[in-house]
Amino acid sequence: MEEFFQYLFLRHQKARDMPSNVRIWEWARDVFRLLFPERNSKKLMTVDALKASFKMLENELLDLVLKSNDNLNRDHEPIVANFFEKLPVLYEVMMTDAQAIWEGDPAARNIQEVIRTYPGFLAICIYRMAHQLWLDNLPLIPRILTEYAHERTGIDIHPGATIGKYLHIDHGTGLVIGETCVIGDYVKLYQGVTLGALSVDKLFAGKQRHPIIEDHVIIYAGATILGGETRIGHHSIIGGNVWLTNSVEPYTTVYHEPLTKFIDSKVK
Repeated sequence: MEEFFQYLFLRHQKARDMPSNVRIWEWARDVFRLLFPERNSKKLMTVDALKASFKMLENELLDLVLKSNDNLNRDHEPIVANFFEKLPVLYEVMMTDAQAIWEGDPAARNIQEVIRTYPGFLAICIYRMAHQLWLDNLPLIPRILTEYAHERTGIDIHPGATIGKYLHIDHGTGLVIGETCVIGDYVKLYQGVTLGALSVDKLFAGKQRHPIIEDHVIIYAGATILGGETRIGHHSIIGGNVWLTNSVEPYTTVYHEPLTKFIDSKVK
């Protein structure tokens, strides 16, 4: 037991200065709240105050990256500066997501309601911030961010996934989007959808393992689409509970045939 405690203590020493996952999540939450004042309880009275708040978060991100030992072989200051320079573009894309949810959900009264209450919108925004950091080859912090979003919303989006504009996640609980998944523009995903891999063997690390979803596709609740060679053609509709491991052509509708249909026919 003594050796075990000594071993654990050394690990505690090494991790002593590392920022907690909670602190990293709070940083992203604060960026989100500055971008969307509907979610911010602090009222900023001047443009200079807004600029100062963003600068503080920029400095905090640099501190988080350094203390997290996230890819120490890189010069982190340009990475952090690049993230904040990209915020206007990220914000524009996030607003397309809010627009898609508002236009696609009859229950949404306005975009402000989407921003303030929809878990799908929160998960998408955290993913988009995490993905930008992922593109700059910071593997740890993006994973922490999307896992916290997963914990809060039930929506699991890997930061390595490539997702276009106007993404509509409806409800979203149980949604899974894998690391190498590619999603086009104007895609609508319902709860329980899995865009996953056919194999989790380590030999496939770094390779295309997850499906490609083209523009204007709707995937209904419970559908599972697997495999890096699986492509869902644009303007297709994938029905609920469908299991797919092969590609479908554009403008295709795929639906699940209930087993009861065949049971009833035999009984008759």
